[in-house]
Amino acid sequence: MFAGSIALHWYDFCGLLGVMATLFAFFLLQDGRLKGDGLPYQLLNAGGALAVLVSLMFAFNLSAFVLEGLWMIVSVYGIVKSRKRRRG
Repeated sequence: MFAGSIALHWYDFCGLLGVMATLFAFFLLQDGRLKGDGLPYQLLNAGGALAVLVSLMFAFNLSAFVLEGLWMIVSVYGIVKSRKRRRG
């Protein structure tokens, strides 16, 4: 199937960690263990998106970059909105 071995770099592992964090957050949300407006869920999403963005700086893909950039922006928006709601 593969002609040679796959060489993974530190940024590949960073991207994989980001994907796992994002999917883990979504799983915990679906399982009812996290709330969508809760800080842990939002931080997992923002951190996951950031990790994927870091990996994309070394192996760029425009569509993935746009998706992860917007994913992080929406996550940060949710964090700010939740903090304001809790204070007010």
